[in-house]
Amino acid sequence: MNQKNSLGLNKCFLDLADPYELFEKWFDEAKKKEINDPNALALGTASKTGVPSVRMVLLKGFDKNGFVFYTNLNSQKGNELKDNPNATMCFHWKSLLRQIRIVGTLKLVDNKIADDYYNTRAYESRIGAWASKQSSILKSRDELLNSIENFKKKYNDKDKVPRPEHWSGWNLKPSSIEFWLDGDNRIHERLKYSLDENNNWIKNLLSP
Repeated sequence: MNQKNSLGLNKCFLDLADPYELFEKWFDEAKKKEINDPNALALGTASKTGVPSVRMVLLKGFDKNGFVFYTNLNSQKGNELKDNPNATMCFHWKSLLRQIRIVGTLKLVDNKIADDYYNTRAYESRIGAWASKQSSILKSRDELLNSIENFKKKYNDKDKVPRPEHWSGWNLKPSSIEFWLDGDNRIHERLKYSLDENNNWIKNLLSP
């Protein structure tokens, strides 16, 4: 017989008041099970007129202040977040039959945090942050490749490639975090943590 937690859910949901702790547990398991990019997530944004868009990005850090990813600030997602900071993240780990949805608002990380992360990136990735006008139309692939070569000449010292002002990190501060486990006959298990007006996390079971 499968063990259950106090809410009658699978034991993998544990009995935690803090959703960050449960996220960390599930994420640690995903890092052991997922073959590729356990930190990959679908990021949903919307324009100021409400037109949605979604793409995959990589989680590069998290703590009780939120969930962080990095990008070109002039990309489509960057421009959308400047106009509308509300967004959602969705992790799906097929190997674990689990999903986590996070809803919240985003703000830019401090420059020091962005600099520190940027300087851990490979030389080619730092050059790419300069060379790519992300989401803009290319006349040809050569336009991008030539830009890469030009910036390699400009920044030929691999230890001295500054972070572009248009490249930084976004931190999503959650208002809700939902944990999902696949169930037989589509009778899934769902647990949602939501912040109340006093900034306390409230747990609720959701119907599948």
